[in-house]
Amino acid sequence: MRLLQWIEGPACVAALLLVLAGCDPQRIEQLEEGVATEADVRKQFGQPAAVFDNADGSRTLEYPRQPEGQTNYFITIGTDGKMSKLRQVLTARNLALVQPGMDKSEVRRLLGRPAKVRVYALKMDEEEWTWRWRDGQQAKEFSVIFGTDGRAKSSASVDDPRELHGGPN
Repeated sequence: MRLLQWIEGPACVAALLLVLAGCDPQRIEQLEEGVATEADVRKQFGQPAAVFDNADGSRTLEYPRQPEGQTNYFITIGTDGKMSKLRQVLTARNLALVQPGMDKSEVRRLLGRPAKVRVYALKMDEEEWTWRWRDGQQAKEFSVIFGTDGRAKSSASVDDPRELHGGPN
């Protein structure tokens, strides 16, 4: 009975997410820019977490691999209905683009859904968003602190404490 409880519990969900994230390279191989359609993308990746309409008429599908993974994918579908871009957005270059004054929607459009959101009531309801990512072989966490106005106050990247201590924190 205990094994059955584990299979049905949160550990099963975490294991499933890790297995699915491990399949991403095979899914990506099946998609060719300029050829794959939105239907092809959805067949490989499933239902997106969010769909963003872009100013040029294209659409971006968001496929986060947070909280257990260390990637977030954005797949752009052009006005012709074909995939024009597939990118992993949790990169040092993108993280460096987060600046004080950006609002939550701007940060979400840049990095995708965070792994964790924490609200600090004792700090006047400041909110912290955290993403897990990799800088080469080094596991990291990137956090953005938002003020009560919903705008970024600061950001920082640190070594992922889950990797340092051998498991979830």
